[in-house]
Amino acid sequence: MKVTIYTDGSSRGNPGPGGYGAVLQFVDSTGKLHERELSQGYATTTNNRMELLGVIVALEALKRPCTVEVHSDSQYVVNAFNQHWVDGWLKRGWKNAKKEPVKNSDLWRRLLEAKKPHDVTFVWVKGHAGHPENERCDTLATAAADGNNLLEDTGFTC
Repeated sequence: MKVTIYTDGSSRGNPGPGGYGAVLQFVDSTGKLHERELSQGYATTTNNRMELLGVIVALEALKRPCTVEVHSDSQYVVNAFNQHWVDGWLKRGWKNAKKEPVKNSDLWRRLLEAKKPHDVTFVWVKGHAGHPENERCDTLATAAADGNNLLEDTGFTC
């Protein structure tokens, strides 16, 4: 089963209120498109945390192992896998190349767990360039950040 996921994160200030948006798409054997949208806002967080959480929540929503193509406008997320930053962090015990602790390691660990059962590839898309699904994710993320039902990002620290 092939699923295409589009994600985006938003933060009103960095840190500040933030949100993520995700669109999951699957075309069944009859050619029918199935789509699901996910979003949530947080009272105080960062853009990078919301970019990560969008991917995490989308992968966690999958009920069985899938071939997944994740489209994100976050070079932070895409490059971590495509340029093998994560591999280096794991080898160095969650330290970056400067031997400093990796930021957002709580979410990186959760993302690695969420992607384990799947065959995942990451594709970078230019943000705010008219890509319909990326624009939809941006709308979901900003609406979530501006919403009233904001959660606490328990992993966020200043």
